[in-house]
Amino acid sequence: MQDPLLGAPGSAYQTFPQQAARPLDREYIRTLQNKRLFLAAFAAVLGNFSFGYALVYTSPVIPALETSNIPALKITHKEASWFGSVFTLGAAAGGLSAMFLNDRLGRKLSIMVSAVPSAVGYAFMAGAQGLWMLLLGRLLTGYAGGVTAASIPVYISEISHPGVRGTLGSCPQIMAVLGSLILYALGLKLPWRWLAVAGEVPVLTMIILLCFMPDSPRFLISKGKEDKALQVLRWLRGPDTDFHREFEQMRESVWHQSKRISCAEIRDPFIYKPILIAVLMRFLQQLSGVTPTLVYLQTIFQSTSVILKPEYDAAIVGGVRLVSVLIAAFSMDKAGRKILLYLSAGIMLASNLTLGLYIHYTPKPSHNSTLAVMNGTTVSPESLTAEPSHYVTLIPLVATMLFIMGYAMGWGPITWLLMSEILPLKARGVASGLCVLVSWLTAFALTTVFLPVVQAFGLEVPFLFFAVICAGNLIFTGCCVPETKGRSLEQIETFFRTGRRSIMR
Repeated sequence: MQDPLLGAPGSAYQTFPQQAARPLDREYIRTLQNKRLFLAAFAAVLGNFSFGYALVYTSPVIPALETSNIPALKITHKEASWFGSVFTLGAAAGGLSAMFLNDRLGRKLSIMVSAVPSAVGYAFMAGAQGLWMLLLGRLLTGYAGGVTAASIPVYISEISHPGVRGTLGSCPQIMAVLGSLILYALGLKLPWRWLAVAGEVPVLTMIILLCFMPDSPRFLISKGKEDKALQVLRWLRGPDTDFHREFEQMRESVWHQSKRISCAEIRDPFIYKPILIAVLMRFLQQLSGVTPTLVYLQTIFQSTSVILKPEYDAAIVGGVRLVSVLIAAFSMDKAGRKILLYLSAGIMLASNLTLGLYIHYTPKPSHNSTLAVMNGTTVSPESLTAEPSHYVTLIPLVATMLFIMGYAMGWGPITWLLMSEILPLKARGVASGLCVLVSWLTAFALTTVFLPVVQAFGLEVPFLFFAVICAGNLIFTGCCVPETKGRSLEQIETFFRTGRRSIMR
């Protein structure tokens, strides 16, 4: 009875009447108390801090291991490639696990479970006596990162309200960036074993704080725990607010999608369209080249003869990345998602193209010599690369800074946020895991082939390929991505169910 009514193109009926509902929504949002909501979000995103820290752990460690005095820990070119990429393989497995953990254990418990492999992985790397311990440690921390990458954005979106969901939705990316920056900073002073020990701190802090935080009210409703869900919403929003109205809206949405998704339902545009958009966004996000750039950052700077030391360049890039993602966090709910995605893809396109052309046209040592610098195992970089004679050698640093800035302003945080916003509730746990699985399988493939491609064709080829992908990101944003600024999760679901764009205006 409802489908023709909702789908009727000329119907005056609106699921969320715009003129009546919006003023009430704004008034309700102004009365909310967000301190406890922010505390719950902070406890959760500590998992992303650990994820960002672990992701770039190889950047200062690979050069140290390539020149290690311990034979069992001295790595070759091929081993360095695996050490950098096996993290993403673990993240893909974590995303696959999250497809089941999110719906079985809930969002909060899934995040807490990820602390176990993360802590064990850091312990293996801190006490490594051979390459297998390093690889196992990277695999375990990657697995934990995959679980948190699928669970944390969903948890934050489900406990948030439209007034702060954009800002809080960017917090996972902010904390991942902050974790990377702290790793770069510590890498200037600490040896690689102590870097792994330091990685244990945010993991243990996260699990302690989450013990006192609530689960998602939407998840509790889906499990029939309505009284507990109401208590959670009261705790998050404050006792003096009209949280009952929001609870009724949540309950109606959850009841409408209480059954498990079936194979027949996947053909419904309401289900497959948002899943397809989210999966393609994660796929294109990784194809833009951010993961191999971060994993091999110091190695890239060694081969391009930047005027500063590679470890300082990496720290500078980490700082720029943090500032950029903070800008995105505060502008996301004002400027909107799509305009930032356009700006982000445009900046990444220009920077990748600049870096690729610079490497192609700049005189450099012979091809094999450059590879030795990339490896760092046969000849020291200083003996093969000319000493920078003028400031034109800052171009790789500036181009990389712009690339990271562009990514952090849009395609980094917004891809995570949109994944949690547009996925239908009944498929959110499974679909978020699928997104992470696709994302990190793509990242694994890129990080695995990056050094062999550089060896075979030169360093400029990957960056020119990334530039082409960024041009495709611009087209994809214009054709497929909806604007979700200021919309509740229920309104977004109604848009995909009915196809009526007036709901999103």
